[in-house]
Amino acid sequence: MKASDYIAHFIKSKGCTTVFELSGGMITHILDSLHQIGGVEIVTMHHEQGASFAADGYARAKGLPGIALATSGPGATNLLTGIGSCFFDSTPGIFITGQVNMHEQKGSRAIRQLGFQETDIVSMAIPITKKCYRITSSSQLPEVLEEAFQISMSGRPGPVLIDIPMNVQREQIDREEVLSSTQQNPGPSQVPQNSITELINAIQKSERPLILAGRGIRAADTIELFQRFYETVQVPVMTSLLGLDAISYAHPLRVGFLGAYGNRWVNMAIGESDFILVLGSRLDIRQTGSDVGFFEKDRTIFHVDCEKGELNNRLKQTTVLHADLKDFFPAALQQCASHEFQPRSAWMQRINELKEANSDLKELGELQGKINPNHFMHALSKRSSGLASAYTADVGNHQMWSAQSLELTNGQLFITSGGMGAMGHALPAAIGIYFANKRPNVMIAGDGGFQLNIQELQTIFRNQIPIKMVVINNKNLGMIRQFQDSYFDSRYQSTFWGYSPPDFEKVALAYGIESATISEESETEGALEKMWQSPDRPFLLQVMVGSYVNAYPKIAFGKPLTEMEPDFKPLEMEGT
Repeated sequence: MKASDYIAHFIKSKGCTTVFELSGGMITHILDSLHQIGGVEIVTMHHEQGASFAADGYARAKGLPGIALATSGPGATNLLTGIGSCFFDSTPGIFITGQVNMHEQKGSRAIRQLGFQETDIVSMAIPITKKCYRITSSSQLPEVLEEAFQISMSGRPGPVLIDIPMNVQREQIDREEVLSSTQQNPGPSQVPQNSITELINAIQKSERPLILAGRGIRAADTIELFQRFYETVQVPVMTSLLGLDAISYAHPLRVGFLGAYGNRWVNMAIGESDFILVLGSRLDIRQTGSDVGFFEKDRTIFHVDCEKGELNNRLKQTTVLHADLKDFFPAALQQCASHEFQPRSAWMQRINELKEANSDLKELGELQGKINPNHFMHALSKRSSGLASAYTADVGNHQMWSAQSLELTNGQLFITSGGMGAMGHALPAAIGIYFANKRPNVMIAGDGGFQLNIQELQTIFRNQIPIKMVVINNKNLGMIRQFQDSYFDSRYQSTFWGYSPPDFEKVALAYGIESATISEESETEGALEKMWQSPDRPFLLQVMVGSYVNAYPKIAFGKPLTEMEPDFKPLEMEGT
């Protein structure tokens, strides 16, 4: 069969229901094959970065690799930010780029380019992929596609890139059917029983234990096993930003969101803890703060991760278990069966006291009837309960207000660009989430980030995708403006000065999308009712907040995790 037909059949055979792309000359064969063969939905985006972010969102919601296609040159390079986002946040993805015909490639010639739009995308993508493939013959495709799929899903998931010249796409492959899987999924790895025994003994001895849940739990597809585990051992659960959806908001063992912008009471609970079990989190500076010594001091820490390099990386005194969580949880639960674990009522009471005294609803004080972002997130959650399959947050202060205050119910996803921290991620990611589950979802963005991929409003309108878009508009780049207040004597270059947003209500209407704007807290309930009046249609709600409303609490950089702004001042300028 034709090579491009083989690619289309392969994608379909793996259960990947959607590809995201922006057409270009070097991928026309693949697009035509996908169209003719059918069974895979082709979603045309309006920027290749949007396609890569949509693939990221799709993969996180579907549990299969997200697939994005782009032509050579600028099409391929525009994918790189989304590929990087997948790489840093452990998201499986297959990115296929068209390349110029092999006879148009410069090869070893001492020139920059031979064919029009010829670009060595493989060399550029190597640092942010699990593997890259430079195809030179159609005979390579069956094995490469199968291997790429397996690699993207195995171990710590991540993206792969396959660069295919146009002449190869139209070659014939001597096969009538798609190659069956030649790679067997490995059986469960042996988790050292003595390590599990040591862990369980440490949990039983601890009086004030905590679990830190990271994205690795969902990346390993172990949410249900995780719930069985923490309910068995009766240990309270705090989450990283990317692990926010690992436990339901209403669960009695949920503590909250920790870290640089974490819930104040969570960081205070860490300060009082005597034991922490870290599951699928790499313990970066936004989780521990810069004072790593404080995080390690006076407490036992066990760290479980599938990537050996992350163990005792920033922290040096942890007891490590190098294991995939798919293997760890069954082994741990098996040993737990022969032990009894009592609820830690006094410890939970103390955590609840800390929460009541340091509520997220109190952080910003009185705003004289203006919209308090933390209050708004709670209201948004309550109205969206049972309707929204997921929340996706862009990057900025709104991301932190979302993480601090959204009330995620069982099964709701929280998706954001963590390691890459890419503004503009949320809108196309929300599109990808929809095509993964065909259910409405809520997107939350700031006025700055929303403008980076605002063109995808047309994708939403054309496909009538029921995304409820919330744009938190403070008329500046608030997170950096807050940084400038702290370290640059409020010189607002490029945040206020030289920056401006449009009226997003009018922008949405120009795209044919119903919209509304609110600026007073009293308007919130009515606006949310209007937003969900037609659950199966897109809607944009512009939420005006004060230009100087900060994201609090925030770690006072250089100080322990428990000392947070505005109550404490940073010792030095933060480097991240």
